[in-house]
Amino acid sequence: MKKFIFVMLIMLAGFTMQAQEKKKAAKYDVEVKGNCDQCKRRIEKAAYSVKGVKSAEWHEDDQTLHLIIDETKCSADDVRTAVAKSGHDTDKVKATEEAYNNLHSCCQYKRD
Repeated sequence: MKKFIFVMLIMLAGFTMQAQEKKKAAKYDVEVKGNCDQCKRRIEKAAYSVKGVKSAEWHEDDQTLHLIIDETKCSADDVRTAVAKSGHDTDKVKATEEAYNNLHSCCQYKRD
């Protein structure tokens, strides 16, 4: 009986560990505020500055940054933080007033 319980615990631990594996090519869509091509370059540059970002493409029409990241090296929140530091608000992390005010006048979007 003890062996049976031990084997069941080992199997349960194995399933739990397997469920928590991080993906090496996880896709995310992050809302990022911006106005123009200059914003696009800045947002994508900020995203690529995070180690583990494989692809970053921002679309002005829907204000969305499409990401492919290696979750073993970074998270979507790491990218949100980097983009916010560049002056652009994201869906979860807002840029500081100082970072926003440092944007070129054509890049200063309407803030919520």
